[in-house]
Amino acid sequence: MRSLGDTDLKRLHRSWRRRTEGRLALLLDSVQTPFNVGAIVRLAAAERVEHLYLAGATPPPNSLKAAKTSLGSQRFVTWTLHDDVAEAIQAAEGAGYFLLGLELAHGAAPLHEVDLPADVCIAVGHEDKGLSPLVLQQAHALAFIPQLGRVGSLNVAHAAAIGVYELRRREWAAPAR
Repeated sequence: MRSLGDTDLKRLHRSWRRRTEGRLALLLDSVQTPFNVGAIVRLAAAERVEHLYLAGATPPPNSLKAAKTSLGSQRFVTWTLHDDVAEAIQAAEGAGYFLLGLELAHGAAPLHEVDLPADVCIAVGHEDKGLSPLVLQQAHALAFIPQLGRVGSLNVAHAAAIGVYELRRREWAAPAR
């Protein structure tokens, strides 16, 4: 066994891109830590997230610390800054996305059980406070990631990664049309 070379990696990724039709976006609701933003940007570039809606206190992907973590992948992702989360929600919905809030909240269902359309914008929130009340209220659905250990929550970048992967996995596992 050996690691894949550049040509093999390109072929592998191309085969998965062909199996992927749904659009994904992310709404960052005052995700304040630049390193988390950078990790989410790198995730977005790797998993073909169509757009990042950055709201409130979220630093832009080209800020020094975010860019350091994203390792230059911000050039592969489109993003917009929004002064407030209401504006970001409106922009995501205007682009045709179903807004899925990812949060440990009353009324949230396990992520793997939520029925979702093809085009989804996953909203993740502040590292400590979670999603803002407005996102919790206006999301079309709320989901949580089941956790089994003694820690009560995940890092926001990790939660975003699990959410994005779960939505991609569903599409890949669905019967061919």
